[in-house]
Amino acid sequence: MYAIVEIAGQQFKVQKDQKIFVHRLDAEAGAKVEFDKVLLVDNGGKITLGAPAIEGALVTATVTEHVKGDKVIIFRKKRRKGYRKKNGHRQSFTAIQISGIKA
Repeated sequence: MYAIVEIAGQQFKVQKDQKIFVHRLDAEAGAKVEFDKVLLVDNGGKITLGAPAIEGALVTATVTEHVKGDKVIIFRKKRRKGYRKKNGHRQSFTAIQISGIKA
């Protein structure tokens, strides 16, 4: 059984006991979170499709930790002008463990 759910503006294909990284959520580590914007549920070949979301469907998860992603370097240069700018960015992520899918 799997589901396609929208979490923090992105769509993820999730299964029970799967660990995924999503954009930072406002929840403490160890907290239970629920996502009700379930777009599709496949239950052993029986597909339920929402328009846009399935009413009553719910995906529950547990927040395991908050982490930062790899550093991304942004470097801009204009040749022969002496213009150079270097910037870096690290995205904040939340690791969640899917605990159940309720259709």
